[in-house]
Amino acid sequence: MKRLAFSRLALCALCGAGIFLLVPSLAFAGWVSQTSGTTNYLRSVHFPSDAQTGYAVGDMIILKTTNGGANWVTSGPIDAFDAVYFPINAQTGFVVGSGGAILKTTNSGAIWIRQSSGTTYGLTSVHFPVDAQTGYSVGANSSTDMGTILKTTNGGASWLIQIADTVPRLRSVYFPVDAQTGYAAGNQVILKTTNGGANWTRQTSDYLASVHFPVDAQTGYAVGQIPVGILKTTDGGSYWGWQNSGTTNYLASVHFPVDAQTGYAVGNNGAIVKTNDGGANWVSQISGTTNWLSSVHFPVNSQTGYAVGENGSILKTTDGGVGVEVSPSHESRVTSYGVFPNPFASFATLPGHEAERFSLYDISGRKVGTFRGDRIGEGLSPGVYFLRDAAGKSSPLRIVKVR
Repeated sequence: MKRLAFSRLALCALCGAGIFLLVPSLAFAGWVSQTSGTTNYLRSVHFPSDAQTGYAVGDMIILKTTNGGANWVTSGPIDAFDAVYFPINAQTGFVVGSGGAILKTTNSGAIWIRQSSGTTYGLTSVHFPVDAQTGYSVGANSSTDMGTILKTTNGGASWLIQIADTVPRLRSVYFPVDAQTGYAAGNQVILKTTNGGANWTRQTSDYLASVHFPVDAQTGYAVGQIPVGILKTTDGGSYWGWQNSGTTNYLASVHFPVDAQTGYAVGNNGAIVKTNDGGANWVSQISGTTNWLSSVHFPVNSQTGYAVGENGSILKTTDGGVGVEVSPSHESRVTSYGVFPNPFASFATLPGHEAERFSLYDISGRKVGTFRGDRIGEGLSPGVYFLRDAAGKSSPLRIVKVR
């Protein structure tokens, strides 16, 4: 099927009146939707060692790909899972979820064995810092909203409860370089340990969903609810400073792939923000979806990454989420259309062109249908689309369908 690619910089809104002036320019889309084969809420994604083999988990599902997301297949038992982590390779990994569920595989997800966690609290995050033996998991009692921390030193054969009911709900745990110094974040709290969890001390009291230290135990980031948005520390958490996230959306996950400079955060309404300067500036990217995004992961570099979320959403980028532009020809013709309303909920119209036929393409450049000028986008799912006349001679016009 024919695909088109469009440059975001070639789109320019005029006067907020729903009229767009566009200069045609070709580009590869930054974030492209993949077919997950499910509408289940996906809550965590992890690619252990490369950008080809990865896992995504969520409500009653475990998915696996071995070809960079071109195909996703179910892998494992049905349960409500919240997090997945493979410590050193694509063979041995762990998933955690509701009711204290912890499952382990040693054969790339062909078989998952349930482990005894010693708790019935819902577990929302799991991390093994250096090997598949010593790891941590955090979560909370759904009735009291009080948190818990678990630890194993034998690959999950047994789990020791380090904290229970003395701290608020915990949502994320991360040990940057070893199994001694780590952080846990959640409701009104960041905790830190320097002795493998024997003792945990409080650092801040913000509402947080995810914590990540890219290269050492000194410089780290945490994201969560507005007005917090994004926090950063450069001294191991003695001080956490606020950063302007560039969005008003709740952020659910943060990841810096290779250093403390380039990182990504995702959240509700399809929000994706990126920084190239250690968080001094965060810039919103076009995700092409309004679905809540709950997890983001870049396996080996800052270019190729994945994000997952509600309604089975899986997004992939191979260019850092920004697109690759191709300069337009001097002979390119400028075309303007008035689309009303834009954004729209049911369908849009092109006054003066009601009887004409127009083609719509999704953000990946895939043609999704042909529509009359008085019923543009009718029956499509919410998202970002590009409109051209059916002959393909006009410049692409960006339109947005909302819920």
